[in-house]
Amino acid sequence: MWLILAFMSAALLGCYDSFKKEALGGNAVIPVLLLNTLFSSIIFLPFIVLSATSHVLDGSIFYTPVCGWEVHYYIVIKSLIVLSSWVFGYFGMKHLPLTIVGPINATRPVMVLIGALLVFGERLNGWQWAGVTLAILSFFLLSRSGKKEGINFSHNRWIFFIVIAAILGAISGLYDKYLMASAEDGGVGLPRMTVQSWYNIYQLFLMFIMLMLLWYPRRKTMVFRWHWAIPFISIFLCAADFMYFYALSLPGALISVVSMIRRGSVVVSFLFGAYIFHERNLKSKAVDLALVLLGMICLYIGSH
Repeated sequence: MWLILAFMSAALLGCYDSFKKEALGGNAVIPVLLLNTLFSSIIFLPFIVLSATSHVLDGSIFYTPVCGWEVHYYIVIKSLIVLSSWVFGYFGMKHLPLTIVGPINATRPVMVLIGALLVFGERLNGWQWAGVTLAILSFFLLSRSGKKEGINFSHNRWIFFIVIAAILGAISGLYDKYLMASAEDGGVGLPRMTVQSWYNIYQLFLMFIMLMLLWYPRRKTMVFRWHWAIPFISIFLCAADFMYFYALSLPGALISVVSMIRRGSVVVSFLFGAYIFHERNLKSKAVDLALVLLGMICLYIGSH
């Protein structure tokens, strides 16, 4: 079941990346990110209120337990990690082709894997190791494809931003496993809906501070324009994260495998980049994408 949820999360995440790229075109990054956190908070606020004031959601997958500061302390840390990753990722995506950003993000599970091996003691079989190896190889081939578009991976700051975002995203993934895992498995065992609902709300407050400090004084030069794609960023992200947290909460779920499958979102974003944004050098990038897909297949076989 957790594998199916991971694949569903990947498809939704690809749509999220695509709408994010559309909304950021010629737009100020920080207000778009603020609105993303705002709409995400609005989506989950009813679950928080209904769970606290009634029995309507009792026993359902949307029930959000009321918790004290001993739980929210962990969630605030989660918010800081995710928001840091988003800030770097949004700026990088604005200035880079989607067909470059997607495959770079697809290597994020390799970082998660290293952490999972060191922190949680997870062990992969031969098929799963083959999938990880293919993902690493795809990154090096992608740097070759980027040079054809004048993107030097070692000297481009936006590539650096995307890599930093990926590292922070990997840290977030490992932290998610720690939050979701039971105490017997070395985790905290937090309710997944409490984590997902409240980390969006905490991010909203953090983003408002960033907006006032970083964007508002320069709003005349960093122009923000409303774009129809902005609410869809939040909708697809919330749905993708819901599937993701649900998967991690199930017994036997491996964060290294779930994270790798989620990076299969590159398929959806690649198609958007090719047919909607008309990006270039698709043939060489398609080879990189094929390696990512083959890696996904190896992981799926290895998980059975």
